[in-house]
Amino acid sequence: MLLSLAIWLPIVWGGLLLAFGRDDNARMARWFALLGAVLGLLVTLPLITEFNTATAAMQFVEKLVWIERFNIHYHLGVDGISMWFVPLTAFITIIVVVSAWEVIENRVHQYMGAFLILSGMMIGVFSALDGMLFYVFFEATLIPMYIIIGVWGGPRRVYAAFKFFLYTLAGSLLMLIALLYLYVKSGGSFDIQTWHHLPLALNPQTLLFFAFFAAFAVKVPMWPVHTWLPDAHVEAPTGGSVVLAAIMLKLGAYGFLRFSMPIAPDAAREYAWFIIVLSLIAVLYIGVVALVQNDMKKLVAYSSVAHMGFVTLGFFLFNELGVSGGLVQMIAHGFVSGAMFLCIGVLYDRVHSREIAAYGGVVNTMPKFAAFAVLFAMANCGLPATAGFVGEWMVILGAVKFDFWVGALAATSLIFGAAYSLWMVKRVYFGAPANDNVRELADLNTREFLMLGVMAVAVLWMGLYPKPFTDVMHQSVTELLQHIAVTKIPQIQ
Repeated sequence: MLLSLAIWLPIVWGGLLLAFGRDDNARMARWFALLGAVLGLLVTLPLITEFNTATAAMQFVEKLVWIERFNIHYHLGVDGISMWFVPLTAFITIIVVVSAWEVIENRVHQYMGAFLILSGMMIGVFSALDGMLFYVFFEATLIPMYIIIGVWGGPRRVYAAFKFFLYTLAGSLLMLIALLYLYVKSGGSFDIQTWHHLPLALNPQTLLFFAFFAAFAVKVPMWPVHTWLPDAHVEAPTGGSVVLAAIMLKLGAYGFLRFSMPIAPDAAREYAWFIIVLSLIAVLYIGVVALVQNDMKKLVAYSSVAHMGFVTLGFFLFNELGVSGGLVQMIAHGFVSGAMFLCIGVLYDRVHSREIAAYGGVVNTMPKFAAFAVLFAMANCGLPATAGFVGEWMVILGAVKFDFWVGALAATSLIFGAAYSLWMVKRVYFGAPANDNVRELADLNTREFLMLGVMAVAVLWMGLYPKPFTDVMHQSVTELLQHIAVTKIPQIQ
């Protein structure tokens, strides 16, 4: 029941907000949403305390018949690969509700309700063990995010929302075809774990691998199908950018581990070079692109593409350091990128500009805020003892183990990460106050201080003590790598 509670409590709570919330009672909507988000996090905590790290088997499993005629089940469970993303999603939802407390003034109940519903749907993606259930949750997440960008976004919000929706939907249609093929090939089963052991020739594996790739690469997003992300981030409200970076990008990366690699292991090994090349282009080329941005949100959006390039690179190295490092990077990126978008939101609420040139010398008038912002920027460029360092370090070690030159190129990309992060910090936060807007800035209020303080604790905690995260994923990653190493091509007698 724990996973069902984690999924449906925020969805039902958000539905109640949409049904009974009123525009003339925003205060009630905020407190009701916060209560729902906190309860959503509380029901996920037993997943952490009761998770058995000694096994790679699915835990907290629930299975009920959903559509009997097509053998579709409401089948949930988590292992070491997926477990941490459930509480992470619930945690980020609380941060998003708090971040919008004084900022969103119109249709507050609808805004909060959309995020709560989105939270439950994303947890459903990480928990689904039935292929059709996964697809329903995976596609359903598009709807609330489309509305969030399109209603509460910036001047070009409609364009950004359409682009986000069409890119991700188009890729997912090929995944649906792959799911239906596996359903027929397995004799009428949508069970994902059954598909993991289904014998497949290399050609079908290749077609399946690229069908899944179309869906997951867009969602990550990988170069060159990343162009929807900067537009979506720039136009989305702060909460939308936080959820998009912290959780939604992870849905695609998670799909590689749950579908592409275990279902088509021979094709995954055959075309690993292709994913590695695209990932290296992302971490190197996109890092250079980020360096020349004038808009802070666009800079962090491009940095997200570069950091997610480390994730996909780590996965297709096929060693434990690489895969575990990619998973750690996914979690760390959730904290760090989410915190950076929150910082940009704090400045935007005061000055109503995201342009780097509109700032300068912010530390003089907002010293507390500047301390948090610089910490998160340092974590973004991989400073040791922060969350941003651990995953990248593991992936680079895994890359060196795989091939020295791949590791060297991956390590070189850290220079670009430091360059664009520190260049932004220098121009926005240091020096003399650049203009009257900066001179009149007020430092963090209590709500903002608590919000950024909690994120800072998470970033430092994961950087100083990543053991709880790596311990949880160790057995599942080991079993996945053993599974991938064995061919699924039927042997001719």
